[in-house]
Amino acid sequence: MGNLIYSVFFVQIQDTFKVHVVQGKRYLLRVINSAMNNEFFFAVAGHNVTVVGSDGSYTKPYVNEYIMITPGQTFDLLLEANKFPNTSAPYRYYIKATPFFDGNVVVPRDPNDTYAILQYKTNGTTPPPVPLFPSLPNFPNTSAATAFTAGLRSLASSDHPVHVPQTVDVSMYITVAVNVQQCPNASCAGPFGDRVSASLNNVSFSVPQIDILDAYYSSISGVYSPDFPNQPPLFYNFTDANIPQQLFFVDKSTKVKVLEYNTTVEIVFQGTNILGGENHPMHLHGHSFYVVGNGFGNFDNQTDPLSYNLVDPPYQNTVGVLKNGWTTIRFRAANPGVWFMHCHLDRHMIWGMDTVFITHNGNRTDAKLFPPPADKPRC
Repeated sequence: MGNLIYSVFFVQIQDTFKVHVVQGKRYLLRVINSAMNNEFFFAVAGHNVTVVGSDGSYTKPYVNEYIMITPGQTFDLLLEANKFPNTSAPYRYYIKATPFFDGNVVVPRDPNDTYAILQYKTNGTTPPPVPLFPSLPNFPNTSAATAFTAGLRSLASSDHPVHVPQTVDVSMYITVAVNVQQCPNASCAGPFGDRVSASLNNVSFSVPQIDILDAYYSSISGVYSPDFPNQPPLFYNFTDANIPQQLFFVDKSTKVKVLEYNTTVEIVFQGTNILGGENHPMHLHGHSFYVVGNGFGNFDNQTDPLSYNLVDPPYQNTVGVLKNGWTTIRFRAANPGVWFMHCHLDRHMIWGMDTVFITHNGNRTDAKLFPPPADKPRC
């Protein structure tokens, strides 16, 4: 790897954060999107970055001018401090994150960019110049976001092998939608006089008063139902520009998906244009998964699987489902327990764009759900 790698972590402070670097060194930037409702383009002016990891897993080195990072997602980036500040080159460069949002519906959003400064150590005594600005894709640039994610690949080496499921035990086709919920009285505010909601396969998740993990472990009935559907109740042109309004409405319930231990699962997330499509970052707790395919429009189960990458797909736990498009993931349910799956846009999660996977115990001792701790507080 040549020179030492220096890790840089970004923290929130009152002044503009400055990353001091030495010419000729290589630095590791750990970028975490901890925002609740914003995806971001991220870049360092005057420098390319090399993606070497995503969500804690190695990737093939991938050089680009910028990254696109969704809420909950992480990237490991190498940055070469290859400028020569003692010459005519500037020695201060802005690190910039600008929001990415490609939704059709105009919602209140903070349009402000976020900055830090990459500053080379010099022996000069002249006043520091204004940092050089990076050039980033504009706010709704779906093509730029898609182009970046298309370059991600697992390392897939002898030291870091991949285990992409080549066969599938459980196939799921999950529509992702922002909906409206029919309200019982006039106090509900929102489109068409109803409350904004969100759903997976037309199921808007209702959080129960008793924790699902407790209910599952203690066999408490009536808390959830194990009938989350493997496909939507109705097939139509999910990405059509004019979806009939009768398809906008959804009811709330607490449906979960039950999986047997060690089964292989394929999920096709299908974006919809109900109330306007946008990129949805889907996150699965307790597992990482291989992102084996994606595309725009409605998923075709005959032709689209032919384009799957089953050799070196990225191994992640958060993935952006394309606006009015589809994304396919595969994983092995080898972690027994109760696991939340949700859109990582906080407003969508609150509205019901989530569900729960319950993975049953396996036969081995190390493949069983741990009991609750003895000092667990009572609700």
